[in-house]
Amino acid sequence: MDRLIYGVAYYPEYMREDRIGKDFEMMKKCGMNTVRIAESTWSTEEAEDGVFDFSYVQKVLETAEEFGMQVIVGTPTYAVPAWLAKKDPEVMVLTKEGQSRYGHRQLINILNPTYRFHAERIIRKLAEFTAPWKCVIGFQLDNETKHYGNYGREMQEGFLRHLKKRFVTPEAMNEAFGLNYWSNAVHRWEDFPDMRGCCNGSLAGEFEKYQRTQAADFLKWQSEIVREYIRPDQFITHNFDFEWRKFGADVAQDGYSYGVQPDIDHFEAKDAVTLMGADIYHPTESCLTGKEIAFGGDAVRPLLDEPYIILETEAQAFKQWTPYPGQLTLQAFSHLASGAIGVEYWNWHSVHNGYETFWKGLLSHDMEENPVYLEACRIGAAWKAAGSGRLVIRKKRRAAIVVDNASLTAFKWFPIDRDLSYNDVVRWLYDALYELNVECDVVHAAALDTSRYEVILTPALYLAEERLIEELASFVKKGGTLISTFKAFFCNRDAAVYSDRQPHGLTEVFGMSYQQFVEPDRLLAGGKECRYFAELLVPNGAECVLPYEHRYWGNYAAVTKNACGSGEAWYIGAYLDKSVLLDVLKSIPAVSRLRADGETSFPVVIRSGTNAAGRTVHYVLHFSEEKEKWICPYESAVDLISGVKYGKGDEIALADWAVLALEEE
Repeated sequence: MDRLIYGVAYYPEYMREDRIGKDFEMMKKCGMNTVRIAESTWSTEEAEDGVFDFSYVQKVLETAEEFGMQVIVGTPTYAVPAWLAKKDPEVMVLTKEGQSRYGHRQLINILNPTYRFHAERIIRKLAEFTAPWKCVIGFQLDNETKHYGNYGREMQEGFLRHLKKRFVTPEAMNEAFGLNYWSNAVHRWEDFPDMRGCCNGSLAGEFEKYQRTQAADFLKWQSEIVREYIRPDQFITHNFDFEWRKFGADVAQDGYSYGVQPDIDHFEAKDAVTLMGADIYHPTESCLTGKEIAFGGDAVRPLLDEPYIILETEAQAFKQWTPYPGQLTLQAFSHLASGAIGVEYWNWHSVHNGYETFWKGLLSHDMEENPVYLEACRIGAAWKAAGSGRLVIRKKRRAAIVVDNASLTAFKWFPIDRDLSYNDVVRWLYDALYELNVECDVVHAAALDTSRYEVILTPALYLAEERLIEELASFVKKGGTLISTFKAFFCNRDAAVYSDRQPHGLTEVFGMSYQQFVEPDRLLAGGKECRYFAELLVPNGAECVLPYEHRYWGNYAAVTKNACGSGEAWYIGAYLDKSVLLDVLKSIPAVSRLRADGETSFPVVIRSGTNAAGRTVHYVLHFSEEKEKWICPYESAVDLISGVKYGKGDEIALADWAVLALEEE
């Protein structure tokens, strides 16, 4: 890529009037160079079985070439036409709740043979038609793919084949999963029951892992089809998404991108694409912090160790997402600060009918210029003036947070607390590092390369195989810093609890162990109340950094540190108050060394990397409506947005929601 991607999802087939020419004029005025099309409209492209019509696609491609715009083509497979569901009702997914009814998107059985036949046909027809066009720079596979809670016949039959291959005999499976409990043991494969009734968390976890693998394989299947048609200069991407976290019950569609996606393993699916992509939505107005933008970027970027693209993010959308002046700019540059090569808004226009009528686009329902559109124009002008080669950065992180889909699944069966999820613990730790300006990769446990990092954090890594435990022990002994939290290293891959002192295999490394955990009833640490869950840590060589403050539990440690070999191992045994957690992290020498300038903290966020010219760029992001003064720590730097030069010690006034892109000279 020799320039940033800046654009929108574009669906002229949703509109009541033909305004493609006017839309492209407005996009060009905005400084945009890319539209994403076609991924939502199978019923338009194939209104009848085997009758294809790409006329609207052709019109967009013709207009794009006329205006010098780029196009990303999406395969339309995540929302099936009515005729296909009528042809074979089992195209609709069977979930625990029963057979899904036609209407909503993403309720398809991705393993159904009828669905696969017709999906392959539309993919081939669309790719064959669009790939030769000069303006087409890449293809997006499907849309936010997951397994959709699939308990259908194909999924269950495939799972049984998987179990036979892994265990060979039912007795081996019974032993691994503890199926003797409640008489769940199976002694003939023919007797294996319907998984919808499963009450064994270990077996259910294996099934969900299998479901995630099928979702990843579905994307790889699509990728192999598309690869038959694309040119060498065209990419394949996918808009990976995250757990969707509600923040209110008043609007059915509200929410935001929060944590690890439970229904597909991004690490398993990464080989389907040549360019990582993501959909990141986040709170705005007074709730804008940039944390969701940063977490999403830090989670997808390491998968291919390359820059990525934001295929969807909000421009306006719901009432709680209408940005304050300056926030759209801050958001856009925040994506670049995490290593993105571009941003596309969902979507260009606010539609006048349909499920997402009030998920507003860059344009409002009057389809005219508005304050958000005009701010998008200023973003485009700033990106053009600075030049892509200076704004796109590569990042090399020295810290990693380890995440794990299997641990997430296990906590659905064995919750830490009814009000504390796995992703809550991940974000609790990640957000604290973010506020301290410590950048980190978010790495799947199966992908962790300990040699790349100085600091590794394992929030609630409940399932941990012996290999990983041994690698982490070696990492510490060789000089690394390991920071772990409660509920880590508790079970093997089958969610069977290890039968020795916790944390399993690492009691020597941490210099402590525990046998009991409690509800934090009036339990304090660092003078502040602990919540949700607390382990009673017993130091055995480790230093007690924070003791509990409690009449009965006061002789146990809440936080310990231990020197082991050339490194250090820290263990946080309870869900600490945020201020206490920040103090603990600041006291860890290796963490302090990784802070951006040693003292700046939220709401001023600094994220850095190296651009194509080999120069270091520091994005200074101010997430507050209050003005702030910040002292430049760099010898000489120029702001790529304003052109103003700064030197070390210069006091810089940061306006509300301000952003700087400081390139060191």
